[in-house]
Amino acid sequence: MESRNFKLDTEWNVIHYPERPNGFGILTIGDERHFVNDSSSFWTQNEGKRSLLNIWKKEGYTVFYSNLYGKHWGSEKAVDLTMRLCSHIVRNEILNTSFHVVAEGMGALVALKLLADSDFKIRSLILINPILSLSKHLEQEKENKFFYKKLVAELEAAYETEISKLLESLDEISSSPVFKKETPVKIIHVLSGNRSYKQSGILKELSAEWEKDGLPVTVSYVLSEKMLQVGSQSVHFFTKYEQVL
Repeated sequence: MESRNFKLDTEWNVIHYPERPNGFGILTIGDERHFVNDSSSFWTQNEGKRSLLNIWKKEGYTVFYSNLYGKHWGSEKAVDLTMRLCSHIVRNEILNTSFHVVAEGMGALVALKLLADSDFKIRSLILINPILSLSKHLEQEKENKFFYKKLVAELEAAYETEISKLLESLDEISSSPVFKKETPVKIIHVLSGNRSYKQSGILKELSAEWEKDGLPVTVSYVLSEKMLQVGSQSVHFFTKYEQVL
């Protein structure tokens, strides 16, 4: 059996099995184009994602993920479902209970909330072009009225509240991501377009702060045409943190 699609709550989830399991699992949390249905997913349909998935499977990793209500934007119900998915995997699969996590774009908002939960064990965390702060992302999107209006509609649907109330709650949360000294983090920033180069400047400032605080956070920059390097980079990163079971 190569993969298994199953439902939790209203959402489809999938687990991909390697031919020769190494005993470690990778939880992936996707960006806005991510989806899972009863027989397919973005990871099997998109060429770049499929090649990454195949690299991980070839190395023995069991990979799993959820549809997460579509454009979740880090909502609490998306975080809760992710935790339920991980519990399901622990109960039904023979895997080490401390997972590697790979999150892209808005998926980083869920990953950071998992990281903040002391009961959730993350072996290592990779963030690809991450949105590290919802409030800062909203500020950036204000420059484009069309995208901002669309984003507000998606946020209200995801958080099931009016944008004014959501903004109030965001004001109470730190706009900078909080990392832990015990969880290694690798941020991979793909350089393509003006926005990504602007983001790289913000990342450089933040990485200087993380280094000052002695946090195990590394940042690497990849040109869009070199995206295939992410597969080997991620495997090298994972294996460094598999000595302690």
